[in-house]
Amino acid sequence: MEPYKTLKYPLATEKAVRIMEVENKLVFRVDEKATKKDVKKAIEELFKVKVIKVTTLNDRKGKKAYVSLSIDTPAIDVATQLGLI
Repeated sequence: MEPYKTLKYPLATEKAVRIMEVENKLVFRVDEKATKKDVKKAIEELFKVKVIKVTTLNDRKGKKAYVSLSIDTPAIDVATQLGLI
């Protein structure tokens, strides 16, 4: 899958921002058919960061991906690049 088709948009809710600060994770809405490997590849390719783990969650609004980043790259820095903070 293409990175821009895999990732729909980042989430900037209160909970997502808290997860960014405390757990160094980013939260994205992703394509329904995207696998964890697709999400990892897309994040690493687009933002030039090291992804440790991807966890996905299907809810009634679609699919979310919780992306854990390495300690070297703070999630807040990536969120700033995206214009979330």
